[in-house]
Amino acid sequence: PQDKADARPGDRTMTPDKFRAQIAGLTAQIAGRPLDTELDAWLNREHGAASASYAELKASCEAGVAEGWLCNREGGGIKYGRIFKPAEDLHGFSVDVVDMKDVAGPHHVHPNGEIDLVMPLAGEAQFDGHPAGWVVMPPGSAHRPTVSRGRALVLYLLPQGAIEFTK
Repeated sequence: PQDKADARPGDRTMTPDKFRAQIAGLTAQIAGRPLDTELDAWLNREHGAASASYAELKASCEAGVAEGWLCNREGGGIKYGRIFKPAEDLHGFSVDVVDMKDVAGPHHVHPNGEIDLVMPLAGEAQFDGHPAGWVVMPPGSAHRPTVSRGRALVLYLLPQGAIEFTK
């Protein structure tokens, strides 16, 4: 008989549909919550870098990049791509993933806030000074997203997909 762990979907082949279901399970837990320090602490406690859910999301993102359906565009030394537009099953969040190595991206504002999952791949990569785990930026916040000290994948959840790039 096959071990239950061996039968998990996504162990060998991740697909955009499986990834979407995985993200929908997460967004169901955060839907309607304010994007604030409380949510940041909760995400890092419940789904932080030492958790199974973090390991599963990271493995899914790595598989998506390897298979070419994540981060399938490139510009300014950054591989990126919006894999899902905001949708009801994603509780109004859009989903983007970027692959960055020792680079700063374009400055932008988050009208509705932004939730980031930092997944270091090489070195002791940090995103805006944050190690592996979650970073919640409140509505109206702005930054020039920067990965330093190595390479990382960063998953972005944007309420209603709202982002405003600045000049």
